[in-house]
Amino acid sequence: MKALPRKARYLALALMTVCSLAVARDLDQDEALELRQKGVILPLEQLLDSALGRYPGARLLEAELEEKHGRYEYEVELLTPAGVVREIKLDARSGVLLKDEEDD
Repeated sequence: MKALPRKARYLALALMTVCSLAVARDLDQDEALELRQKGVILPLEQLLDSALGRYPGARLLEAELEEKHGRYEYEVELLTPAGVVREIKLDARSGVLLKDEEDD
């Protein structure tokens, strides 16, 4: 079975959201697409390139889009080549790094 191209994987992940915290509102795929088309949030693939660039050779495990405290955030989980899971949060509007820590 042939793997999906990198951009197709990113797009698929951008359209998927899951529940994580009670204080955060998860956006469904239609909301995420509308925000992207209106230019409110940056493309997930652009921010994933930034997150993956922090850990060369890392693999993407999960990506979510949330609205938290009036801000849109991408939460990205990566598996580093050293076998460490990193949780990275990025402001979805600006791409600014909000958090980068080892996931429990």
